[in-house]
Amino acid sequence: MKVGIETLKSRLRLRFPRLLFNSNQKYLSLHLVDTPENRVVAELKARQAELDILAGHFDFTLTRYKIQAILDPTSTKERTYNLGELWEKYVEFRSDQVEQSTILRDYSLISKRIKVLPTIDTTKSIIIRDYLLSTYSAETAKRTLKQFSACCKWAVLSKLIENNTFKDLVSGIKTKRKDSTILTFNKEEINTIIDAFTSNKYCSKHSSRLHSYYVNYVSLLFLTGCRPEEAVALKWKHISKTHITFAEAVPSDLKIRKDTKTHQTRLFPINNQLEQLLKSIGYGEDETLLFYSRNSREIDTHNFLNRVWKPVLTNLVKDRLIRYYLPQDNCRHTFIPLCL
Repeated sequence: MKVGIETLKSRLRLRFPRLLFNSNQKYLSLHLVDTPENRVVAELKARQAELDILAGHFDFTLTRYKIQAILDPTSTKERTYNLGELWEKYVEFRSDQVEQSTILRDYSLISKRIKVLPTIDTTKSIIIRDYLLSTYSAETAKRTLKQFSACCKWAVLSKLIENNTFKDLVSGIKTKRKDSTILTFNKEEINTIIDAFTSNKYCSKHSSRLHSYYVNYVSLLFLTGCRPEEAVALKWKHISKTHITFAEAVPSDLKIRKDTKTHQTRLFPINNQLEQLLKSIGYGEDETLLFYSRNSREIDTHNFLNRVWKPVLTNLVKDRLIRYYLPQDNCRHTFIPLCL
């Protein structure tokens, strides 16, 4: 009786005569890739089974004809992952645990940096560190290495690699200490800024929209100290008779509606000034935005900063009507000390 050799999905298997198993077809997978070398091994096992059939010693459990996994070099060779592959798996693992904005904004930056690294071999972490330090600022290099370390720590726990070679690499990187001084506007400067918007003092005749269109938006920033991305996300459903609910934000770089930076909902009381401001805007349907662009979408805070806010304030500084230029985020910093 002849024992046949076949391949199934590029793997070798033995086909035994039907007569041995009451006319039922029986196969034994050898778990070997179909290569010339492994064909020789399969032939030896087939001949062994044929001799046992002739001698009456056939092992009907087929255990005698199985191949030890060690004979298949492809089955014992461990999968080697590079940094790019590990990062993709790590991002996939984290995707249900972090904000979508973190994936789109922060993790995508890391992915782009990985693509230009001189090597993505995780054992070459020193080369990667030195490249990052020579290409980016110390702060950026440090943040990137921390992400690599977090990724490889997860990979070790997931049994994908043996060692986290990025561990403690950031300990020797010194970064500049940031100036903790926060500049703010005073009450007179706030009034000057709002007046400049109201009167279109520096509005170009070629402007598609008068600066006065944004005066309510600017006033709300000063009166509530909210973040710009929170202000542009406001809908009338967030406004009650007694308070404003800051629960959502629309960052200009992502243009997706998400929860606030702190992931917390804040209730801000409406005083007389805010009440008058809201009345001047004019109450609308629940899903209607308080502030919107020409296409009835949320105001792009980045465009507003560069095309409207910056020209107005730099001209006010030039005319010595305010002391210095500060971006619109500083409306929040201004609000806090005024309250104190």
